[in-house]
Amino acid sequence: MSRGRFTAFALLIAATLAMTACAVPAAPAQPTAAPQPSGLPDLGGREIVIAIENAYIPFNYIRLDNGQAEGWDYDALNEICRRLNCKPVFREIAWDGMIAAVAAGQFDMAADGITITEERKKSVDFSDGYIKVDQRLVVRVDENRFSTVEEFKNGNFKLATQKGTTNYDEGIKLVGEARVIAFDEFGQAIQAVIAGDADAAIIDDVAGQGYVGVNADKLKMLDGIVSAGQELGFIFPKGSDLVGPINAALKSMREDGTLQRLQEKWFPKGRQVITYDEIGPGAYDNPTPTPNP
Repeated sequence: MSRGRFTAFALLIAATLAMTACAVPAAPAQPTAAPQPSGLPDLGGREIVIAIENAYIPFNYIRLDNGQAEGWDYDALNEICRRLNCKPVFREIAWDGMIAAVAAGQFDMAADGITITEERKKSVDFSDGYIKVDQRLVVRVDENRFSTVEEFKNGNFKLATQKGTTNYDEGIKLVGEARVIAFDEFGQAIQAVIAGDADAAIIDDVAGQGYVGVNADKLKMLDGIVSAGQELGFIFPKGSDLVGPINAALKSMREDGTLQRLQEKWFPKGRQVITYDEIGPGAYDNPTPTPNP
């Protein structure tokens, strides 16, 4: 789900954001040692502190069955650090403060399915894009009041989304603020549709396909695209010396097929790798998280 997200309010509270971050409770095992690809920068074992939500399927989450952290972000960043000789250190932080925290230098970078936008480029630097997504609508499987995006737009229907995301921004453009219901977590928006509290949810197509696959008896994708071709990328504080090395690693992963393999693993068409019922709350577990030491 291109979640590209940002709030103006978050920038105003950047100085307090250190109080919202906490250590990830469990992290995946580091990949086994392998030769570093030639021609890439060597970061000399440097630790890279990465802001992550741990509540955004399939990019990052904590499994309830074994307490392990996993997702596209973990696989990608472990591989990037293998290639660059660095160590990823993941720290949980809620989405609504993530971009401002990175802009303020609280973290070295963030990974959370963040849409690349010109507005966000004013406060943070982006990596090259690693995937493109389209925004679409997810509706109940028995929905018969509308069958296209245009029909939804012209009706008096409610649209669910997550606060501070580009999904939210596109939803406002589509139907106006009065018809948008915003939630702290995206899973809540999907549940609102299933429960009938909202008529549709706006979502990135890669994530939407998974939700429909795992809830085939409850959900379907509506015909048509709300917004097409949005790129996702990692973010960094302005002027970060990590942008170049990470772009170099992404380039090598694109050229040798690694990015394509990760996409096939974490965005399989017609199914979802895991459901929100099977993951922990991540950064939303405690309303006042312990400060990051």
